[in-house]
Amino acid sequence: MARKDDIIGEGTADPMGFSPRGGAVEPDPPFRMADWPFYWITRVTGRYFQNIEFALKPIGLDVPRWRVLMALYERKTASVSEIADHAITKLSTMTKIIQRMQLDGLVTCRPSETDARVTEVTLTDRGQEARRRAWREVKVIYSRAFTGLDHPDIAVINGLLETVFHNLHPSGHWDHASLKTPKAARRKTRESEIPD
Repeated sequence: MARKDDIIGEGTADPMGFSPRGGAVEPDPPFRMADWPFYWITRVTGRYFQNIEFALKPIGLDVPRWRVLMALYERKTASVSEIADHAITKLSTMTKIIQRMQLDGLVTCRPSETDARVTEVTLTDRGQEARRRAWREVKVIYSRAFTGLDHPDIAVINGLLETVFHNLHPSGHWDHASLKTPKAARRKTRESEIPD
């Protein structure tokens, strides 16, 4: 993979007007939105959600529920705070989403056997079926979005975005083992808001 310095030249300014070491080259550098990575990240995210909402509405789901369903795909059981971390959603907001899904019969909630303050969430049979229906719809969007890209290309995109994501973490580091933010410990006391 080409290094950034190979692309823009050793010691020269990049298209956004910053030096390779991060210092501003000039007080007011030229700006083009198309050269700003977050412009494209935001546009892709917005268009992705538009497509997802359109695809999920006919089967009675929405984006928040989709995030929970997929957070419980790889891991059959997860705490509310873990799901909130994966979805980049405030714990209070995720708590309300889980409560609605519980009323809809999509998930069950129970206190953790090791820490009663932690609420663990599991998909019901109805939730598993909802996940399968949603996945069939979203796979079509995924295939269309990555037309012309092969698996190595997608792996590179994932790797670059993961690096940017970790760089933006407020504490400057991320606990890869637990995938919990430093605030997660304080969140445990609030998960008990969800009824068993």
